[in-house]
Amino acid sequence: MSLDSTETSVDLKQPPREGEEEPSTEKPSEVPDGGRVAWAHVLFTHIVFFNTWGVANGFGIFQQYYTQNLTQSPSSISWIGSIQVFLLFFIGVASGRLTDAGHFRAIFACGVFLQVLGLFMTSLCTSYWQIFLAQGVCVGAGNGCTFCPALAVLSQYFSKRRGFAVGLAAAGAALGGLVYPVLINWLIFYDDIGFPWTLRIMGFIMLATYLPCLLWYKTRLPPRTSGPWIDTSAFTELPFMLFTGSMFLNFWGLYFAFFYLGTFARDQMGITEPIYLLMLLNGVGVIGRIVPTIVADKCTGLSNLLIPVNFSAALMVYCWAAVVSKGGLYAFAIIYGLFAAALQALFPAVATTMTPDPSRTGTRVGMILGLVSFANLTGPAICGVLIRNQDGSYLAAQMFAGSSILLGAILALGARIAKTGLVVRVKI
Repeated sequence: MSLDSTETSVDLKQPPREGEEEPSTEKPSEVPDGGRVAWAHVLFTHIVFFNTWGVANGFGIFQQYYTQNLTQSPSSISWIGSIQVFLLFFIGVASGRLTDAGHFRAIFACGVFLQVLGLFMTSLCTSYWQIFLAQGVCVGAGNGCTFCPALAVLSQYFSKRRGFAVGLAAAGAALGGLVYPVLINWLIFYDDIGFPWTLRIMGFIMLATYLPCLLWYKTRLPPRTSGPWIDTSAFTELPFMLFTGSMFLNFWGLYFAFFYLGTFARDQMGITEPIYLLMLLNGVGVIGRIVPTIVADKCTGLSNLLIPVNFSAALMVYCWAAVVSKGGLYAFAIIYGLFAAALQALFPAVATTMTPDPSRTGTRVGMILGLVSFANLTGPAICGVLIRNQDGSYLAAQMFAGSSILLGAILALGARIAKTGLVVRVKI
């Protein structure tokens, strides 16, 4: 028995349920899986990851700057980054369904506008609540209108190579998480450009990189104009539910390091330039997002590779608690950055396979992202409260993050078993 990561189990001859349209009759052989247009959409999605997840992954530099310049606790400041990632996921419920309905270009353009507007408004802010609304809410809403639709559209162009295509696109998150923090650190702390103009320059870069997407990004499948906004049939599928729970638990703990590694390095290790740690954490993500997806497409399958990577990421967070030297912290940043990046690439790729009908990909992915959004909203804030309650000790927060990722790995294993049974040699 051999299963492919894009294989579907739906019988296309079954009649649709009441209130739903006929499922797509597209055959896998009709999917381009390559060619100029398909690879161009990988580039476009790479840009989307660069400007959404890249900004989110680089929030550590904002966490450091705001901690030094605002009279707020680290936990309160982390809410800015948390709400940004929360909305990136949560708005995917609506934006994914609108994409399936044929409104991709409108919702995507709206997202770009909100992202750029949020950055320019942040440049004018002087207080915590203003920054929260501009950078957290406005930029986050823009992220949600661009990310899920872009991922859904990319999945229409690839079948057998989908893992590699998503991984190559997801490498944009690592590149953005490298470029934006370095840019911010250099302009604010070295060139004395100041915070306002640094945010404006960041906004201009974002707008310029989005221009090709606004011109040439397009869907391939015809719109699904009818059907519910929520595909309730998904809640009866055990693999879907277990995978969604796994993704929730993983993202509950995954971003702890991205938000707090810089403050940990400064407060616990006395490192005066934690920006280099953040550069390592995000920089290795280029490798971590591309190589595992190649291995998954060629050898193991997406779900099979996700599980060991998941357990390894949990182990690394536990190991962080034992780090007592600067060298050890740099080693942790490199190794954890690789595993975390692999998870960030594999989870979206697997999410696009959690549907029996390609025309419902946006809806199903949006549902998953919407549920997982609450993990991104609360995870970093919980860690911040644990640090504060432990008088600055990071141990409780590290145990919380590591345990969340570990439980997520167990559910990922359960989702794989629910889909294939107790079969070892199967590519899925």
